[in-house]
Amino acid sequence: MKIIHKLILIALAVFTFSCEDILEEDISNDLVQVVYPLEGATVESNVTVFQWNQLDGADDYRVQVYNNNQFKVFDTLVNTNTVTLPLIQGTYQWRVRGENSAYQSTYSFPLTFDVEESDDLTNQQVVLVAPSASFATNLNTITLSWNDLTAADHYKVEVINITSGSIVFTQDNVTTTNVTLNSSHITSDGQYTWKVKAYNTTTSTETVYSTRSFLRDIVVPNQPQNNQPANNASQTINQTVSFSWTISQDSGVIQSAITYELQIASDLNFTTIIQTSPATGTSYQQAFATAGVYYWRVRAKDAAGNVGAYSSGNKLTIN
Repeated sequence: MKIIHKLILIALAVFTFSCEDILEEDISNDLVQVVYPLEGATVESNVTVFQWNQLDGADDYRVQVYNNNQFKVFDTLVNTNTVTLPLIQGTYQWRVRGENSAYQSTYSFPLTFDVEESDDLTNQQVVLVAPSASFATNLNTITLSWNDLTAADHYKVEVINITSGSIVFTQDNVTTTNVTLNSSHITSDGQYTWKVKAYNTTTSTETVYSTRSFLRDIVVPNQPQNNQPANNASQTINQTVSFSWTISQDSGVIQSAITYELQIASDLNFTTIIQTSPATGTSYQQAFATAGVYYWRVRAKDAAGNVGAYSSGNKLTIN
């Protein structure tokens, strides 16, 4: 009987530790087939579109690009079979492999290609820098910036308040790589889309618009309400305590993403803070190694920088 129990335990252990491997396809000996750029290709653009065929069993792909000095300029993980990367004029090598949570394929054979500058902007792009995609702010001043495009003589910038449907800023013949919006442009909360295109007067060519969005949100998150543990609750030392709370949605036009800050103190007035912990959802777990009386509260912060009020402090006794 003891032998049978041991065999069962061994079988369970093997199943537990190899479950991920069983669920994931072994792609260790597989190879991603590249599509573009191939060996000896010349890219006449400031961006290169890397493409490859999908590999069965791969969830993601890691693309590495090296310059002529074998310095790694990009090491990018994507979940599609294409990625567009900005590259200045020069000679490069690139390779790609497939990945899943348990395995990695073999890298494709490194392929060498050249990037050449051209005055023809038809196939080039303005590479936007800041703010990042879906950036949120509670300010009404923001600087838009992009990388310099060598063949560009000037740029056109346009900003649209998508929420209201109005164009709030437009400027032609911009010769710098940034513009600053102020309170005369950002007059209300909403989603704003900003677009930049480049022009070359010699070749009479232009890029398509490069586009991003940002959010403006000045509404402060609501005050959370403590749920568990209830006020005056008690828990056992070294056992996990589950904190939870609720919060109502704010009334703003834009509800930017919310995170939370949980505070634990040794006094009701929270003058002696023992711990401050971030939480992405409306719950948090931890164990207390020291018996005593504690107080906890939580507040909400949104991605735009607005900070709400703390909830009332709940008393918690650890025995």
